[in-house]
Amino acid sequence: MIEKLCFAVLALIHIVPASMLFRPQAIGRLYRIDAIGPLLALLQHRAALFAIVVLACIWAMVDPASRRLAVAVIATSMLSFLAIYWHAGSPPALKSIALADLAGLPFLAIVGWIAFAR
Repeated sequence: MIEKLCFAVLALIHIVPASMLFRPQAIGRLYRIDAIGPLLALLQHRAALFAIVVLACIWAMVDPASRRLAVAVIATSMLSFLAIYWHAGSPPALKSIALADLAGLPFLAIVGWIAFAR
């Protein structure tokens, strides 16, 4: 049960950026930038990748056999963003995203431990 709850929390963390796939007009507000032209297309693609993360979370909630793969997908997304954020000098405009990912790390650690300890 704890695994499902943790995957649900991880899905919720990623649902807002994933929703930008269907709400491109809101991308600029979410990321506090002028999202036009190629940048808008790139951020919409990012939203599609977040949708995959959300789907991986949901899949892992219903199919225990998929949990290791889901953990790998989620960890790649969250940890790579945090590393890039830190390497870029922790831009203030992206702080809320970094904080959301940081808040999700304990949940990721729990599902990762359970998935790979068995």
